[in-house]
Amino acid sequence: MNVSTIQEQIAETAKRHPDRGLTSLNRYLNEDWLRAAFKRIRKDGATGIDGVSAREYQQNLDERLTDLVNRAKSGSYHAPAVRRTYIEKPGKRDEKRPLGIPTTEDKLLQKGAVMILEPVFENEFYDFSYGFRPGRGAHDALAAIREEIMGKRIGWIVEADIRKFYDTLSHSHLREMLRRRVRDGVLLRLIDKWLKAGVLEAGQWTRGEEGTPQGGVVSPLLSNVYLHEVLDKWFAEQIEPRLKGRCFLVRYADDFVMGFEYERDAERVMEVLPKRFARFELELHMGKTRLVAFQRPKTNEKRDRRKSGTFDFLGFTHYWGRSRKGYWVVKKKTAKDRQARGLKVINQWCRENRHEPLADQHRTLNLKLAGHYAYYGLTGNGDSLKRFKTGVRRRWHTWLHRRHRGSDGKSWEQFAARIEANYPLLEPKIVHSVYRPCESTV
Repeated sequence: MNVSTIQEQIAETAKRHPDRGLTSLNRYLNEDWLRAAFKRIRKDGATGIDGVSAREYQQNLDERLTDLVNRAKSGSYHAPAVRRTYIEKPGKRDEKRPLGIPTTEDKLLQKGAVMILEPVFENEFYDFSYGFRPGRGAHDALAAIREEIMGKRIGWIVEADIRKFYDTLSHSHLREMLRRRVRDGVLLRLIDKWLKAGVLEAGQWTRGEEGTPQGGVVSPLLSNVYLHEVLDKWFAEQIEPRLKGRCFLVRYADDFVMGFEYERDAERVMEVLPKRFARFELELHMGKTRLVAFQRPKTNEKRDRRKSGTFDFLGFTHYWGRSRKGYWVVKKKTAKDRQARGLKVINQWCRENRHEPLADQHRTLNLKLAGHYAYYGLTGNGDSLKRFKTGVRRRWHTWLHRRHRGSDGKSWEQFAARIEANYPLLEPKIVHSVYRPCESTV
C-alpha cells in the first residue's frame, strides 16, 4: 500500500471541497492501512494499562488488525484509559506536567486515524504553525522568528503562555471545529472515545471531561486543529488586516510569540488576546505573558545606549547581537532554565552511574552531549555550548572523585589527567548554521 499516494488523494479532495466536511474517510482504515501505521509507531515506548508491548502485539498481527478494524468500524471498540505519569517541567524543580501513555493497540489505531486526518487539515493550517507537522520542526520556527524580526523591522514582542492547555481544551469546541472539515461518523466516534477515555493514576480512573492527554498519538493533531481556530485563523483574518504596522505570529504546538512593528499595535492585541482565549475556555498565564521592547540597536553608533529586551522561545533566549561583519542581528543562546535542567540531569546520571566502567560512562556522556549539540548547536550559541560541556566535565569529575574518596589530591590530579587524555568529552559543534549547511566545530 502506498500511503503517500492515498494521502495526496485525500488532500486533493479536501482542496476541491474547502467549505464542506468530508465523509467516507473511514474506507481507508483497513488492515493494510493499520499495518503501515504499526510500522510508524514508536516500538520502544512505555506500555499502557494492559502492559502489552509492541513486540508482543506484533505476534499474530494480521488477526489482531482484522479484529481491530471490525471493532473500530462497528462501534464496539472501547478506548482504554491512558496510564498517567509525570515528567519534570523545564526549570521547575517542584512542578511536573502529566503525560498520558496509551496502550499499543490504541496508539496504533490513533496513528491510523491521524494518517487519514492529517492531509485534510494540512490544507487548512498556516505556514507560521510549526509544531507536530510533516516536514516542520522547532529549528524551522526559530529561523522564521529571526527572519520575521529582521525583515519586518519588528520592535515589540508578545511572549505568551497558555495555562494548562492540554488539560483544559474544551471537547465541545473541538468537536465543532472537527465537524467543519470531517463528517465521517467512524472517525468522529473514535475521537470522541479517545477524549472520554480518561486516565488511570494510582489505581483510580478519572473520566475525561476536558483536555487531551499529552503523549497520545492523536493529541498533537487535535491541539493544532484547536489552536488553528482559536489563534492562527483569528490572527491572519481579523488581527493582521486591522493593524497599522507589520506583524507576525510563529506558533509551535501551544507555544507562540507575536511580533509587531509598533507598540500601539502590540498593546491592542495584548488587550484582546485574553478575551479571545476565554471565548474558547482557555486561559493565558498573565504572569508569563508579557510585552517586550525588542528594539534593533542603531547601526551608526559604536555604543547604543538604547537597551533592548530579550524573550525566550523553544528553549532559546533571543537577543540582539553583532554578526561577524559587525551588523546587528537576532541571536539565540540556550535559555538559563534549559541549561540548568540539562546539567541537573547530567549530575543525577553521573551520581547514579559513578561506579560503572569509565569507558561506558564516557560513551554515554558523549551521546548525551551529541544530543544537546544537535538541538542547541545554533549559530551564535557557541559560548553556551562550551559552558555546558564544562559543566558536564565538572560534574563527571566530581562524582568520580567521590568514587575515589580515599585518594589524596595529587593522586586525584593524576587520575583526572588520565581521564582527560583517554576519555575526552565531545567538543561543541554548530549543527545548524546560518552561514553554511554543514557542521562546524565551535
